[in-house]
Amino acid sequence: MFRRCCTLLLAALLFALAPAASAHRYHLGITDISYNAKTGSTEIVHTYMAHDIEGLLGNLYQRQFDLSQPEDEAVLRKYIEKRFAVLGADKRPLPVRWIGVSAGPQSVLIYQEIENTPLAAAASIEDAVLIDFLPDQVNTVNLNEPAGVRSLTFAHDKTVQGLR
Repeated sequence: MFRRCCTLLLAALLFALAPAASAHRYHLGITDISYNAKTGSTEIVHTYMAHDIEGLLGNLYQRQFDLSQPEDEAVLRKYIEKRFAVLGADKRPLPVRWIGVSAGPQSVLIYQEIENTPLAAAASIEDAVLIDFLPDQVNTVNLNEPAGVRSLTFAHDKTVQGLR
């Protein structure tokens, strides 16, 4: 009888812990950069987990954010623009224009562009988004180039990478 009770108790405990086992355990961001020949601009789309962005902003400002509100989007924009840059050959940031943000329950998409500039004008990329907040954050930048897609990985120990 005691053994059966222990078995049932262990099964109930494992059942209760199952959702935690599948909880959000990884922190990643994906950025796609491509040249749009129709507009002549380089387009940038960042994708982050909503939970991570919410945690970051809540930690920084001790309040909840609604990214559909212009003032809250402006806070995220300021953060992103300090931690992501496309650098030219002179190591100065190219003028990246903020297009907007789309926030859903699972992910946050951020849209930017470098107007009238091909991707070839970029010499390096700096990507430290969320890396200052989450020590195990890993960001992948996919460069859609004429020769194919090339990916760069950014982490705590590597936030700037050359493209040549």
